[in-house]
Amino acid sequence: MLTPDEKELESHEVFQKLTDGVDFRTVSWQRATVIFLKIIFATGVLSIPTAMYSLGAVGGAILILAFGALNTYNAVIQGNFRNRHPECHTLADMCYVLGGAWFREAVGVLYLIAYVLCTGSGIVGLSVAFNALSNHSACTVWWAFLSFAIITACASVRTFEKIGWLTWAGFLSIFTAVFIVVIGVTTHDRPAAAPQTGDFELGYHAIAYPTFAAGMTATATIFVSSAGTSAFLPVISEMRRPKEYKKALYLCMGLVTAAYLAFSLVVYRWCGGWVANPSLGSAGGTIKKVSYGVGLIGLAVSGCLYLHVAAKYLFVRILRGSHHLQHNTVIHWATWLGCTISLGAIAFVLSEAIVIFSYLIALTGTICFAPMAIMIPGLLYMYDYAEERKSGSLLKKVQYWLHSLMILIGLFIAVGGTYAVVIQIKAAYDSGQIPSAFSCADNSGSTAH
Repeated sequence: MLTPDEKELESHEVFQKLTDGVDFRTVSWQRATVIFLKIIFATGVLSIPTAMYSLGAVGGAILILAFGALNTYNAVIQGNFRNRHPECHTLADMCYVLGGAWFREAVGVLYLIAYVLCTGSGIVGLSVAFNALSNHSACTVWWAFLSFAIITACASVRTFEKIGWLTWAGFLSIFTAVFIVVIGVTTHDRPAAAPQTGDFELGYHAIAYPTFAAGMTATATIFVSSAGTSAFLPVISEMRRPKEYKKALYLCMGLVTAAYLAFSLVVYRWCGGWVANPSLGSAGGTIKKVSYGVGLIGLAVSGCLYLHVAAKYLFVRILRGSHHLQHNTVIHWATWLGCTISLGAIAFVLSEAIVIFSYLIALTGTICFAPMAIMIPGLLYMYDYAEERKSGSLLKKVQYWLHSLMILIGLFIAVGGTYAVVIQIKAAYDSGQIPSAFSCADNSGSTAH
């Protein structure tokens, strides 16, 4: 039985428990764990070993642990705030509570950009897989278009509970693919991409001394690999018992952080500066095909979840408060499919404009997730615990003001990181490392040309 206070909170939930419409409130905490795992353990894991080369093993390992802890804590803040204000479906709704309509719309746009860019990274990752498996038998743009079609079709399933089996398959797929690469790189005397005869420089460093641009780009890459916790919020809104989200959160982030640390350190130790990007290609041609074949479902589901999160935000934003939100009307379906297809198309275009995988990941982290995963959680805490600033104990006051530092940390990553990534992208274009937009060139390194 619910207490009167719990009944009051329940009445403000975005999705009500219905018997005559679409019941979105069907996700258990166990299923939420797997959805969280697949959201986080996705395309980011494929670019961390490349970041290790810039930062060194020690610096990279410290940042994986630090950002894993920070992003977990900030996810707790977001989940607690959502449960105190259950009318909040996404981070944008929370910002309405903080600053009114203008703040909600600004963060809503940022939220869409973030997960559309993440969808774009999923399209790039899947197109790399198709190129690797086919030895670049078709133009890369066609593989990217096929990736867009697959991801959009999967994302068009309406509820998180219904795509639960996809998340199980996707997580096991990408985790197994990564594990194959980790084992594979240790079976070679030298990295597959390195010269196979004569002396060569491995490029492994315990401590590295990168330039500001290279260091910030690598830092942003590691940060964003566990920063997508704002995507958990729509899942919490579809949980049977939203208060149980912490069980799913802690289990997810603990497993992800441990896996990131082990995977990246082993691959970097054995591949050094010869690590592939994405890293599934680091163990040579045969293992690359095996790992991409095994990981194909996982790469597709990653893009599917990101697109689903973006489309669900827009869908709820358009139909919220209307009869069409939870009933199978023509307007309901037209709005939902219009959201998934249109946002998927934008992601496809962006994926072909910024075709280097690691730069797309890093740019997403600096522009979008630095504000959403660090700055805004700091503001959420300061809003909910504003009374501690004046009437709390000394410890509570210190704790309150420490959260204001999160705003400065997020601002530094957003401004400094974006500048660094843009410098890196410009240098890559100037050197010919990045092909032109909508290029047919092989993006998997499977062919000589």
